[in-house]
Amino acid sequence: MNSPSGTIIESDFRPAWWLRNRHAQTIYPVWFRRQPQPQTITETLELPDGDFIDLVWTTRPPGPIIILLHGLEGGICSHYAKGILQTVHDAGWTVVLMHFRGCSGRHNRLARSYHSGDTRDLKYLIGQLRQRYPDSPLAVVGISLGGNVLLKYLGESGKASMLNAAMAISVPFDLANGARALDKGFARFYQRHLITRLTDKIRDKFRKRHSPITLNELGNWNNFYRFDHNVTAPLHGFNSADEYYQLSSSRQFLKDITTPTLILHSYDDPFMTPKAIPAKTELSPACQLELANKGGHVGFIYGNMPGNEKYWIEKRLVCYFSDKL
Repeated sequence: MNSPSGTIIESDFRPAWWLRNRHAQTIYPVWFRRQPQPQTITETLELPDGDFIDLVWTTRPPGPIIILLHGLEGGICSHYAKGILQTVHDAGWTVVLMHFRGCSGRHNRLARSYHSGDTRDLKYLIGQLRQRYPDSPLAVVGISLGGNVLLKYLGESGKASMLNAAMAISVPFDLANGARALDKGFARFYQRHLITRLTDKIRDKFRKRHSPITLNELGNWNNFYRFDHNVTAPLHGFNSADEYYQLSSSRQFLKDITTPTLILHSYDDPFMTPKAIPAKTELSPACQLELANKGGHVGFIYGNMPGNEKYWIEKRLVCYFSDKL
């Protein structure tokens, strides 16, 4: 007898006629979106291992709380972050952006930082919020790397997730697939940008403190596989990039999710190939995978004219959580 599976639906999203290319969808909001940031409150959360993460709140409860997990090297300044913060605030809910370690503009204390499969800080934050606000509905939105962390956490925790709902966007379900995709063609543009940011941060972090890994060849680790093999893996206890990708990819955890979860993804996402997209049989009954033919990576921009564009992620987020929370 086959186990029940989740659902895959075709998205209603239709891209702006002037942004039908996957790279245009991906790059346009990074370069051209100008979204004012709502008034926020910053909090430093001390972690059990002696490190810390920085949180950015729009308001304080009562009411539903939505945690926002950013993508690789993202944070409060990411083009999608300010839009989501404002959208959630306008809906009357509280949003708290969780900066991964070292992503808030200051280096974290420990040699390790964050990676695509590290769910411990998210679990700790959720536990803290449940203690502080036991009566507030709680949900999480994960973007790209943050989406991978979220889905892995949901699968690991099962019925103990402590969440009412979740939404994951442009998730790199298969990290090895993503590393290969970003090392080909125009996608190398994204890879070069991200690797440069990562290497610059590593150099600065260990400029005046001891590094547990040798950084003499840092400039030569110029694709994700080499960087993850020589930096990410050893800093976080993995034997190799292959082991890191195998253990941290969220795809294998989808079948164990029990929290109502919407996954928004595009077939033309340049950060991975369509082979990374899970099949219906890989999804638990709690998961709904919404697929768009076009949308790029964390793009999903629609609208009739440049300068008057709209962002489907924000519209879909409010619609989904209004039903769940």
